[in-house]
Amino acid sequence: MAETESNHLSTSAGNTEPNNTNCKGIAAIKPQFLTTREKFHEFLDSGGNTAEKKTDSEEPKAEGGDDAVAEKGTGEPEPKRIKLDEWSDKDKKEGEKQQKKRAKGQNKSRPHVKPNAYDDKRLCPSVVQECAAKCFFGDKCKYLHDIPAYLKLKPADVGNKCYLHENFGKCQYGITCRFAKAHIGENFKNMVNEELVKNMEGKVMVKNALSKELQQNLRKRKFDFKASDAYLRQMSKGNKHGNVGKKDTDHQSVPEKVNEKSCTAEGQNNSSIGDPKDSLNSDTQTVVNTEAVLGIPCASEVGNISSSFDSQVDCGKNSSVKTLGAVTDEDIVKLRACEKKQVDFRDKLYLAPLTTCGNLPFRRICKRFGADITCGEMAMCTNLLQGQSSEWALLKRHHTEDIFGVQLEGSFPDTMTKCAELLNQTIDVDFVDINVGCPIDLVYKKGGGCGLMTRTNKFEQIVKGMNSVLDVPLTVKIRTGVQEKVSIAHKLIPDLKNWGVSLVTLHGRSREQRYTKSADWEYIDHCSKVASPMPLFGNGDILSYEDAMRARETGVSGIMIARGALIKPWIFTEIKEQRHWDISSSERFDNLKDFTNFGLEHWGSDTQGVEKTRKFILEWLSFLCRYIPVGLLEHVPQKLNERPPFYLGRDYLESLMASHNVGDWIKISEMLLGPVPSNFTFLPKHKANSYK
Repeated sequence: MAETESNHLSTSAGNTEPNNTNCKGIAAIKPQFLTTREKFHEFLDSGGNTAEKKTDSEEPKAEGGDDAVAEKGTGEPEPKRIKLDEWSDKDKKEGEKQQKKRAKGQNKSRPHVKPNAYDDKRLCPSVVQECAAKCFFGDKCKYLHDIPAYLKLKPADVGNKCYLHENFGKCQYGITCRFAKAHIGENFKNMVNEELVKNMEGKVMVKNALSKELQQNLRKRKFDFKASDAYLRQMSKGNKHGNVGKKDTDHQSVPEKVNEKSCTAEGQNNSSIGDPKDSLNSDTQTVVNTEAVLGIPCASEVGNISSSFDSQVDCGKNSSVKTLGAVTDEDIVKLRACEKKQVDFRDKLYLAPLTTCGNLPFRRICKRFGADITCGEMAMCTNLLQGQSSEWALLKRHHTEDIFGVQLEGSFPDTMTKCAELLNQTIDVDFVDINVGCPIDLVYKKGGGCGLMTRTNKFEQIVKGMNSVLDVPLTVKIRTGVQEKVSIAHKLIPDLKNWGVSLVTLHGRSREQRYTKSADWEYIDHCSKVASPMPLFGNGDILSYEDAMRARETGVSGIMIARGALIKPWIFTEIKEQRHWDISSSERFDNLKDFTNFGLEHWGSDTQGVEKTRKFILEWLSFLCRYIPVGLLEHVPQKLNERPPFYLGRDYLESLMASHNVGDWIKISEMLLGPVPSNFTFLPKHKANSYK
């Protein structure tokens, strides 16, 4: 698609008249709004003055033709500009090939500049909190303590109104806030609105923060994974006794299979959730007594428990866990599926977990537009177990997210089970999702993401292990398969149903397809029938309420929206009200303002927080620019895989938001957050977006 887009753009650049040919993959726009590449950028560069007044004779072309015009407005960072200059000296035919290569694909080695790099001389936190007499770092403090000296170095304030001070009564960033004029009084004192502060007392706006105590316990490996260790020991014994030499494709897992009929009396499909055996402490003699306490009638379970105990007696000296005292219900009874927290997923609109862009401020925007279910960005289980602050930040939940889950990625039963137990004890979520759809090489080559679809033995152990330690539903997100023409989801779904999964979300593409071609909703419909009565959500190519209605005509229980929400987050309102919303440019800009305020609240209003908010605005704008206003379309609705040609909107702001050039995105960010720092750099994910 990127190649198709770049070819189209280069074709448009050479035309003196706009062309509305119905090319495949190009959206049809009303002829009066179409323009050429040159006139589009000329209009934006002129600040909205009508560029069409100038004729070609009045505007001489630069030497070198259209290519020179394109190069002139590249707006690229210095390293790439140098490469372009070097390329221009090469042979023309060879150069065209190089240009095509640069105009498609991803910027995989994007520079990751930390936001604190824009704030070299920082004020000491003790001064910010107005307790300079008690500096946290003592004599070794490397931060500034001189406020006048800091103010000389501090970038200019962005505005005169501070969102934090206006809504919460106090800005915790004090003099470092980029809106400090609104709340800094005499002698650099931070003013406080006592009435607002009193109203906010006791209210928890964001949950699931990582405490210092928990972080230290994780780093020192002092966290108690009692339930996970018990499950992993049983799994290990089962592998030794009856699963030695089996490949990952075998569906053998002795400790889990004993329990296949344990919950039939409850009418449940979730076998591992109601497994009494998994809850037993097989390292002590209490295992023998639990048989009488539970009164389990299943002979196979009794035999398995006895064999587990016999094997433990032989190696009792090596037992790592000892228990004393009376046997309690907590020792022997596990939550069954019917006793776990229930979530009604059916007929809900589910905002997909979106890496990078699916942050908390963006989810608040979507929640306001009508999203029913939200989920945090994909988090690596190993990073969570190590107590990494950046990974734990992905789990934060705003109080407006009434149905909220977290998504975990991992490839091994031990880390995934322990991570599930950790989250079950420390954070507030309504469900936990396993990512079995991630197509990127970094994850797939380690056996995670889509790789789990072909490692069914490990997948089974992960699902049953996580289910055994969770008090909330476990869900799974998958693709149709790994290879494009070999769909395997329909074979995997019955197993997921038997393993205890509460919901499956199916993206109608394979790993090889990534996001190319259309999602296969016929296959999703077939899989929904296979999954019944377990709910199955469909995902793929939903950008309008008409797409959503067609999706609901299949057998799915609900729909998940991913890129469609990034391109137009008001899609949830359109679906619920069943209408096309011809949203104005000012309304769209208000959404960006709200995102900015939510970002300043979430990441901070100091320089570091401002630049982090700017970064995520720019990432989001790389999707927002693909939206075409309803009033400009020849045929409604716009399709997800249709890219817009060059067009001029109904006003300057609408045209600016239609630009695919990163320089124009930065211009929009400056309208919200002020000028970028002198050392600011940003490269979009896709190389094609970097070129005018």
